[in-house]
Amino acid sequence: MVDRLLEPEPLQSRRILQTRVDATSYRHATDQVLGWAAAGESRYVCVATVNNLIEGWDDPGYNALMEAADLVTPDGMPLVWGLRLLGVPGASRVYGPDLTPLVCEEAARRGIPVGFYGGQDDVLDDLAATLTERYPGLRITYRWSPPFRPLTAEEEARVGGDLARSGTRILFVGLGTPKQERWMAGHKDLPMVMLGVGAAFDFLSGRKRQAPPALQRLGLEWLYRLVHEPRRLWRRYLYRNPRFVALFAAQLVRQRQSRRSTR
Repeated sequence: MVDRLLEPEPLQSRRILQTRVDATSYRHATDQVLGWAAAGESRYVCVATVNNLIEGWDDPGYNALMEAADLVTPDGMPLVWGLRLLGVPGASRVYGPDLTPLVCEEAARRGIPVGFYGGQDDVLDDLAATLTERYPGLRITYRWSPPFRPLTAEEEARVGGDLARSGTRILFVGLGTPKQERWMAGHKDLPMVMLGVGAAFDFLSGRKRQAPPALQRLGLEWLYRLVHEPRRLWRRYLYRNPRFVALFAAQLVRQRQSRRSTR
């Protein structure tokens, strides 16, 4: 079980590169999501990694929808370290594959229905079986594996109608970045809380292995995933990670120079 650490109030945020990242915690994020869901509010939550921030750096439109998110959690350890360097010493990781079961556990306890959008049919089957076995009271009222292509207008309308009629109040979206964030921002009219949780479906269903905890704590999960999926992930990690380091280092230098000039 992930430690549920209380965070200082009020919630602190910092801008890393061009994107707001919230120094939330597992407890805060879970309580926030369940509170919104119980009230029937339309919200969306992004779990942010280096990949999200570089995408936002390159695409102002994408960055705007990240900024519009109701909560942006530091999913990757580099963002946790970034928050600490920017003056939030107690910042901790809020990782999609760990946040998902915590939210499901609390949703089962409160009787709040959940849904899953994304992934393959067999992955969703295994995911639903795993979660309902772990949390017997969990109500899964929607799940769908969309095709690997843009949906037609008719398909989009059908999905929106199906979701609205399902009674789902928390929807986990597993489409990967940047697709899942664009999808959530484009469906802000749905009366539910949407969480873009990336590869959580694959990990929680047992289809893919997560990096060992020690590697995660060292911020080396990217290396573990690159070794296992080099063709799919090489660009993300070997191109985007060094860019992030250079851009964030430049940000720190500018901020320190700015502080000196105002003394």
